[in-house]
Amino acid sequence: MMFPISGKVALITGGSEGIGAAIAKELLRAGLKGVTILGRSADKGTRMVEELTKEFGKGKAIFIRADVSTKEEIEEAFKKTVEIFNNIDIVVNNAVTLTKDWDRYITANLTGTIAGTMLAYETYLPKYASDNKGVIIIMSSQSGLYGEPSAPLYAASKSGGIALTISMGSEYHYNRTGIKVIAVCPGYTDTPGVGVGEGNFEGRAYYEAFLELIKDQPTPQPASAVGKAVVTIIKEARSGSIWMVHDSQSPYEVKMEVVKV
Repeated sequence: MMFPISGKVALITGGSEGIGAAIAKELLRAGLKGVTILGRSADKGTRMVEELTKEFGKGKAIFIRADVSTKEEIEEAFKKTVEIFNNIDIVVNNAVTLTKDWDRYITANLTGTIAGTMLAYETYLPKYASDNKGVIIIMSSQSGLYGEPSAPLYAASKSGGIALTISMGSEYHYNRTGIKVIAVCPGYTDTPGVGVGEGNFEGRAYYEAFLELIKDQPTPQPASAVGKAVVTIIKEARSGSIWMVHDSQSPYEVKMEVVKV
């Protein structure tokens, strides 16, 4: 299941900053041919492309403004990626949206992940992967594995990504497609977009009160630690596996008991 990154093309949702940007940089350092970054902020996306162009050269990165809560916008990004780079081999579902609207929160953070995964799995990677192999990374969280009293909807959406990984990454699906589906669960990381407060869960005080009870948090790991780990995981991990990345340590697989039916 070894997957070479050199010469491949990736699409990363939420790639303008934080973990998504770190993944883009580390993939390019590993020899990626090109990367498409999706995000809602044109300013942040443009700055990220300029930064990547300065480090890796012209034509290595493009930005497409897209809202992952809208399937049509995600698919348009897939189409533009193929038009510009001719291929698409790696898809990283990383975007996180904060909103007071619970329905929209789940639509963006779970349904958006499902849409990106299924478009990649059933349509674009089978047609446009450069060597008929592909990788889909679902960025989950330790909250998706163990829950998070201060952020219950965040935990629920990330838990859904883990179930999707186990299901779509099964041996049955891998054998029919050659596409690996893998979940990555970062621990406490210095990255925007995952907090609680005024913009999340209606700003309800009892969620923030819980944070006060656990305010002695460890120092967050840098986003770059997650980016480097994702490169290793893409290359080496088996389909359907779940990986933890915390305290800037090497990633390790979380063993999940799967009951066959």
